[in-house]
Amino acid sequence: MFDFFTRGGPLMYPILLCSVIGWAIFMERIYAFVKVRRHLTPLKDRVCDLLEGDKREDAIDLCRLNKSPLAKILIVVLKHKGGQRSDLKSLAEEVGEREAVLLQRYLGLLGTIANITPLLGLLGTVLGMIKAFNVIATEGMGTPASLGGGISEALITTAAGLTVAVPMILLHRYLSSRSERLVLELEEATMQIVDMVEE
Repeated sequence: MFDFFTRGGPLMYPILLCSVIGWAIFMERIYAFVKVRRHLTPLKDRVCDLLEGDKREDAIDLCRLNKSPLAKILIVVLKHKGGQRSDLKSLAEEVGEREAVLLQRYLGLLGTIANITPLLGLLGTVLGMIKAFNVIATEGMGTPASLGGGISEALITTAAGLTVAVPMILLHRYLSSRSERLVLELEEATMQIVDMVEE
C-alpha cells in the first residue's frame, strides 16, 4: 500500500491530507449534532413544565446551565415574557440565525475539500503525463518501463482524487441536510415556547 501511495507522486500527500481533514470534520459535526439533538426535546419539555408552573426564573436558570443552541434562544425569549408574538419571534430568529451558522461550522471547508480533491487528482494526471512525454522527448519512444512511471503516477493520482472526492461530496450533502433538519427542529421548539410566553 505504501509503495502504491509513493508511486502516485507528491500530490498524494495533499490528497491524503484532504481526506483526513474531511473525515475529521464529519466525525466532529456528527458528534455536535447528536449532542444538540440529545438536549433539544428534554430541555423544551422541562421549560414547558416550568412555565406551566409559573416558574419563569427557574426556566431561565435551567437554560443558562444547559449551553445548547436551544437554551441560548430560549433565554432571550424567556427574558421578554409578556411581549408581543412578533417581537418575541424576531428576537428568537436573531439568536437562531447565529446558532444556525454555528451548526453549519466547517461545512464550507468540507465542500471545498470535495471540490478540490478531483482537481488535485487532475493536476497529478497532468504532471504524470508531462513526465511520460519528457521520457519520449529524451529517449524517443523509450520502453514500457521508462514510460510506465509517468503514466502510473497520472492514473494513481486521478484515482486517489476521485476516491476522496466522492465520499466527501456525499458527507457534505448529508451533513448539510442534517443541519437544516436541526434548525427546523429548533424553530419548532422555540415557537412552542414563544406561544407560551407571549402577551
